[in-house]
Amino acid sequence: MTQTTTDRPAGRASGAVVPVLAFAGIVVAVMQTLLVPVIKDLPQLLDTAPSNATWVLTSTLLSGAVATPIMGRLGDLYGKRGMLILSLAVMVVGALVSALTSDLLLMITGRTLQGFAMGAIPLGIGLMRDMLPREKLGSAMALMSSSIGVGGGLALPAAALVAQHSDWHTLYYGAAGLGLLAIALTLLVVPESPMRAEGTFDLPGAIGLSAGLVLFLLPITKGSDWGWASGTTLGLFAASAVVLVLWGVMELRVKAPLVDLRTTARPAVLFTNLASIMVGVSFYVVSLVLPQLLQLPKSTGYGLGQSMVVAGLLVAPLGLTMMFTAPVYARLSAKYGPKVTLILGLLIIAIGYGAGLGLMSAAWQSLVISVLLGAGIGLAYSSLPALIVGAVPASETGAANGLNTLMRSIGTSVSSAVIGMVLANTANNVGGVEIPTMHGFRVSFLIATGAVAVGLLLALFLPGRRPSNKPQLRASSEEDAALERAEQVLRGFRGRVLGADGSPVARAKVTLIDRRGRQAGATLSAEDGSYALTVPDRGSYVVAARATGHGPLASSATHAGDERPVDLDLSLPGETVPA
Repeated sequence: MTQTTTDRPAGRASGAVVPVLAFAGIVVAVMQTLLVPVIKDLPQLLDTAPSNATWVLTSTLLSGAVATPIMGRLGDLYGKRGMLILSLAVMVVGALVSALTSDLLLMITGRTLQGFAMGAIPLGIGLMRDMLPREKLGSAMALMSSSIGVGGGLALPAAALVAQHSDWHTLYYGAAGLGLLAIALTLLVVPESPMRAEGTFDLPGAIGLSAGLVLFLLPITKGSDWGWASGTTLGLFAASAVVLVLWGVMELRVKAPLVDLRTTARPAVLFTNLASIMVGVSFYVVSLVLPQLLQLPKSTGYGLGQSMVVAGLLVAPLGLTMMFTAPVYARLSAKYGPKVTLILGLLIIAIGYGAGLGLMSAAWQSLVISVLLGAGIGLAYSSLPALIVGAVPASETGAANGLNTLMRSIGTSVSSAVIGMVLANTANNVGGVEIPTMHGFRVSFLIATGAVAVGLLLALFLPGRRPSNKPQLRASSEEDAALERAEQVLRGFRGRVLGADGSPVARAKVTLIDRRGRQAGATLSAEDGSYALTVPDRGSYVVAARATGHGPLASSATHAGDERPVDLDLSLPGETVPA
């Protein structure tokens, strides 16, 4: 069982924390996108075969998938700010390695190191939860979650401009410079979170998860080259299934697992993660289709004949709209909840792809599609961390959001493989060159629409807000947020921690334990010994407390199903819980 030093922010953070963390997320997205303009030229630039050049992209995907949940857990244990800086520092080293070489092996090494930066997204979300007041948390997490799309949309035209007028290695120097700037701003502005999960790092669990993910993602990314029915592809899929099942069995038996699978199995977490895969699929389709359609020559009869830079500018509103959606999401979520905003976002994505089936004949129509999809994806991406944060203890925020980010990455990987296969199988051979067809583009949009439909179905299974006869309180101001916190206290335990002599005990760790022996919440007692803990569900709980210099304090089991205040004096006799 893991514990944390507190369940709510310990103090106020400066107003610059949110933009700095969001900037770090945007830098990560820039790192992922900067190679898009030169993908087709990589075999020539690196003097290698096309099948070998794809490892430059595959290596980043694999390392990012492995690093995301691991860095999230390390952040929970040892400090999220420190792990965020470490992620960015490894990315900078990787960018410099790639900037200084044209050797394939060294380039793959550099790109592998750059993939570690993917952990910055869940770490930033965790820092926001730890430090920000409730009324600012929704829009902040929305911006951080959307930063991956914002950075990708803004970086595409910039990377195209650099690639078109300068040496392609300049892209990596630029990424390294942005990474150093993000590190400096984080050191200056972002304080370290006081929250820590107790326990040790689950190294066997990290190795098992890493092996399972690599075995699963490798055939997805290389299946087109190897053949989807080849022995290598099917064998790796089978091996990944075996490794992940064994890993899951092991994690269920570990006291402090890398990923708490019992928490992951909660409906709110499970269906959010499954819906995240579908959102990832839908996000990547537009990134693959529109730039190609815009750059195909008009002589094809359907290509729009735009330059690389103009194509990037026409797709850039996808990221800009995602950024401007964050404050809209905060208002909608405060009133209706993140489940409703997720469903709304998925509906808008479906409308965007549906409209896109008939809006492929002019460059300005790509702009319309980008704006529509940006709004929908922005709402959907913004909802995901709020759903996760609302369903897990504070001590598991980093790991849980890391897993959710991984689910999105799996969605984009599946999307890349499937859409790549569709476009290749529907292409026309013109003078020895494979040219994507309009039929392939439309089939790709239909696949995205199908993924959104599955996401909608999954979102409907998410737990909604509990009905209440009381008027809804919105966290639209500090006063409303205070009222909301007061209402939350009425749905849990509150009381004081007292020592053997009856005096209040400050900064005692107070933990809420459910009937299965799992942590359901935790906090620190105030200077006067008072504490407050909310309950996630109706039922019986045990409240346990301990403090430096005191013996294990008694705890009491109380039913909190009637949603009324329960004063709990831990100095009274009760059931003893081992420290």
